Amino acid sequence: MEFFAHETALVDEGCTVGMGTKIWHFSHIMPNAVIGENCNIGQNVVISPDVVLGNNVKVQNNVSLYTGVICEDDVFLGPSCVFTNVINPRSAVVRKNEYRKTIVRKGVSIGANATIVCGYEIGEYAFIGAGAVITKPVAPFALMVGNPARQMGWMSKFGHRLNFNEQGIAICPESQEQYLLRNNTVTCIHQ
Repeated sequence: MEFFAHETALVDEGCTVGMGTKIWHFSHIMPNAVIGENCNIGQNVVISPDVVLGNNVKVQNNVSLYTGVICEDDVFLGPSCVFTNVINPRSAVVRKNEYRKTIVRKGVSIGANATIVCGYEIGEYAFIGAGAVITKPVAPFALMVGNPARQMGWMSKFGHRLNFNEQGIAICPESQEQYLLRNNTVTCIHQ
């Protein structure tokens, strides 16, 4: 067997699930969803049609991923975080042709109970705090907290807060990688 699905999980025909992926209790993977290799899909997760998850994506319990969401490799989605796909939903108005794409770049972490309003890109290695509400694009390496979310600093690839010196250089305490802050943009300069 290339992937594992708990007996209570529903994995619909027409979806693609990569080798080494695990799908746990009461989760539902819908047609045309694409899940990469070595992903972990927690309990009670909904992955709607046409959602794309890269490799090594961790989706914690009670997460809803709706059509239009794309997550690149190494993304972490905390418990009960949710994505929207229509900006102005109404029960009596069909807006399936108005779905907006949300792109979550490589290495992003999204905290528990965060809400990601549709139509934006979250830059690589950004860190979205628990309960944050994202209502605009997020820069790579940005630390976002609150409702609506505001940038409170920068994070390393390893998830540590970066403290920049006068020259705009910061060092990750875990990896020792160096980061450069210039013109409100962070780049990893020595890996």
